[in-house]
Amino acid sequence: MFTFQESEIKNLLNALAKEYKVFVPAKVGDESKFVPYDDNVELYWDRNVLLSVKDKFFPHTEPMYKFKTKRKTVEIEPLASKDEPVLLFGVRSCDLQALNCLDQVFLTKGFVDEFYRTKRDQATIVALGCNEAEDTCFCTAMGVDPQKGNGADIQAYRTQGKFGMEALTEKGQKIIDILKSYLKEENLQVPETQGFQLQPDMDGVAEKLKGMFDAELWAEVAPTCLNCGACTYICPTCHCFDISQDVRGEEGFKYRCWDSCMFEEYTLMAGGHNPRPSKKERVRNRFMHKLCYFPERYNMLLCTGCGRCLNVCPVNLHITSIIGKVKEAN
Repeated sequence: MFTFQESEIKNLLNALAKEYKVFVPAKVGDESKFVPYDDNVELYWDRNVLLSVKDKFFPHTEPMYKFKTKRKTVEIEPLASKDEPVLLFGVRSCDLQALNCLDQVFLTKGFVDEFYRTKRDQATIVALGCNEAEDTCFCTAMGVDPQKGNGADIQAYRTQGKFGMEALTEKGQKIIDILKSYLKEENLQVPETQGFQLQPDMDGVAEKLKGMFDAELWAEVAPTCLNCGACTYICPTCHCFDISQDVRGEEGFKYRCWDSCMFEEYTLMAGGHNPRPSKKERVRNRFMHKLCYFPERYNMLLCTGCGRCLNVCPVNLHITSIIGKVKEAN
């Protein structure tokens, strides 16, 4: 394993910034999120960020193409992503697993989303192990190892005033090569993640949910939901989007933006029919999708146990409590 003193981190990031557009976890006012690195950034290592790296691959709003109409013809100009290498330093295991989920959606089953694929191809990811879980973390219950990010190019650890790094891919080895003058090869004890308070039992949940579409549970829990969409917008795996256009005269552009299955209008059809007309159907769909439908289609849960939705839900309608109610249901 290669190590360096934590006090040297900005020297390493400055070296990497010569080759990559570097994003790091930082405090920005009351928020924590990944931001472009510069010397003035307030680095944030102690906890996971509130806003995940999802928007670096699947932006909140993303222009897709320009168009220009002229009589009976239409000219279309695709808006390609910038061709620049990106480095994300300090991504946690739960958020890496979320990217693995998004990979399934945008890169498999016979369709490749080129906007997403381009950003994934350009990115190098340095994962950072978690030394202490937050009160709302339950990643291990979702099959995620908090000290080992699945799909990282480098696995990093932070302990005893040092960072340790292990290259896992060719992209990762390139980072090691760039930083070799700063690194020392030595053994570093990987710390165990402490402090897990939530351990929902997932055994049999997906299978049981297959028979609970008409269960009374959904009518019981739905009235508390505000349909505010906070849970879906903060979630690193939610991927619903809408496509809109901005037209000005004969020119305009198409763009996609995040949407939420918790909004009443999300499933509203042009003819006026809405297959999810009430909170019950929308709440049911959210949890069934996370814990049943997605695993059935992709063989992986659409929840990584990051705990963000537990932090932001104003009425405490938590996925962990739903899992418990499913287990208890007759």
